[in-house]
Order: sequence, then structure tokens, then C-alpha cells
Amino acid sequence: MLPERGRDGRAGRPARMLGTRTVWTPVGDGEFFCPGCGGDRNYQRLTGRRRFTLLGVPVLARGETGPVVECAACRRHFGTDALDHPTTTRFSAMLRDAVHTVALAVLATGGTCARASLESAACAVRAAGFDDCTRDQLAALVEALADDTGRAYSRPCGPGLAIELHEALDPLAPHLAAVGRESILLQGARIALADGPYTPAERDVLATVGAALTLGAADVDRLLAAAARTPS
Repeated sequence: MLPERGRDGRAGRPARMLGTRTVWTPVGDGEFFCPGCGGDRNYQRLTGRRRFTLLGVPVLARGETGPVVECAACRRHFGTDALDHPTTTRFSAMLRDAVHTVALAVLATGGTCARASLESAACAVRAAGFDDCTRDQLAALVEALADDTGRAYSRPCGPGLAIELHEALDPLAPHLAAVGRESILLQGARIALADGPYTPAERDVLATVGAALTLGAADVDRLLAAAARTPS
């Protein structure tokens, strides 16, 4: 190594003769949830080429590296699996749609849409983000579902209903803590209980909700029993 000279002429930190340097090339961009910043940020997707350096000068290619994701704010690099985490905006939309789907599923399997059930469902859906949701809107949707012969809603949690529940809940479940997944199930339970004890069809659809949220059968039974014991 060759010594560097400071401003006073004395020997300073030795310069590195050999090293490596990565040259990054942007190959895409977008918005993601930055693990470093803890919020939604713009990003660049980068691929890199490593080179040996001699006294800081690239002299020999060493191969490719990456790809990585670079946050436009903090400039930190993350693996591309960081893109699997939804942005805050996307997560809110997924949660809102999940609660809406669960509410409709419970109402559709309840047989009749009692006023208390519709009001409980409307409150849950409004709290999730559909600010203008009303009882009448939900009743109309349930009626439309009943008239849709392409879906099997006549049986407890038929194939069409189960598919829609999984489509809404499967992508969301990995990003929710256990308490969040339980909360969605309990919202469905409160809707079912608003007009009286669970019907067999309601228990069946709530079991499907719990499975889609990756809750064990024992946990689902425990939560439904606790909800039934809680005064409304």
C-alpha cells in the first residue's frame, strides 16, 4: 500500500491498492414500502457489475451482482423481496376490500338481511374505509348476489363464495399480525350475531374466513365462542 500525505506533509491513512467497486445500472422504478424509512417511497431497481480496482481505478470485471432496490429517500439497498410488501395505500385498499367481502359473505349466508345485521355490517365497512356505505347499499348487493346464478350462494359457503373470500384474504393475511387477522374474523362474527345466534351457514362461512386468514380451527372456534359471549 502507498501512504497518503496529509496537508501538513505527514503520512496519513494508507491508500488501498486493490479493492472492488460496483457500478449500478437502473432497470426500473416505482413506489414501495421502504423498510428503512418505514413509509411509502420511490425506488429504483438496479443491477450491478463488480470490478477489481487498482488504486481506485477499475481494471478487471468480476461479474454481476443484484438486482437490488434502492430507496430514493434514504439511498439504502434492499433485496427485491422488499417489493412484495404492499405500500401503505395498497395495504389500506386490501384491508378495506377484505372487510367488505367478509361482511357481504356473512350477510349472504344469513338467509335474511335483518336491519341489525345490515347496520353492523355497514359500520364495519365504513370503519374500514368505505365512508359512504349504507344499509341499503349492502342489502342491494346481497340481493344481487342471490340473483347471480353463476355463484353458489344457496349452500353454506359454496364454491363461488369461498373463492371470493380467498381472493380477498389470501394476499392480505401474510401482512397482518395475528391480532389483525383475528379482528377481521371478529367483525364478521359480530355481523352474524347482530340478529341472533350463529346459523350453521354463518359458522361455515366464518370458518372459511378464518382458514383464509391462516387461523387454526381451534383459534377460530375460540374466537367465535368469545364473540358470542360478549354483550352487543
